[in-house]
Amino acid sequence: MHEYTSSARVWGLSCPGFPEEVSRARRWTRDILRGSPLAEDAELIVSELSANAILHTASGQTSGSFHLALAVSPQVIALSVTDEGGTGTAPKVEHQDQEAEHGRGLGMISAIAHRVVVHDSQGGYTVTAELFTAGSAGGQPC
Repeated sequence: MHEYTSSARVWGLSCPGFPEEVSRARRWTRDILRGSPLAEDAELIVSELSANAILHTASGQTSGSFHLALAVSPQVIALSVTDEGGTGTAPKVEHQDQEAEHGRGLGMISAIAHRVVVHDSQGGYTVTAELFTAGSAGGQPC
C-alpha cells in the first residue's frame, strides 16, 4: 500500500435531536457494517451514545442535533457521537450499584469496546468507542 493512502473508510451522519433518531442511527450503523461480526456490538454502542446525547445534552433540546462518525479499517471500527454540550461536565464511566436505574450506559460501552475516549468538541463532547477486529489487539501502525 502506498504510504499516503489508507484502507480505512469513513461515514458521517447528522441527526436532529429527536428520540426516534436513535433507531435511525442504529439502522445506519447496521447497514454499513452488514456482515461484520462486530455489527451488533457497534449498533448497541451507537444506540447508547445517541440516546445519551439526546437525553443528557443540548442535542435533545429544540433545534438540537447530534453527529455520528463511523470509521472502518482492517484493524478497528471506530464509532463517534458528538453532542452539543450544555451539561458543564464531560461524560464519564460511573460504577453504579445493582439497583441504579441510570448511569450505566458508558460503563456498558467500556465493557464492550476495547477503548473509549471522550474529547471536548467545540462546546460539546465527542465520545469515541473502538472495537478491534480479531487479531489486531497488538495492531500495526497505520
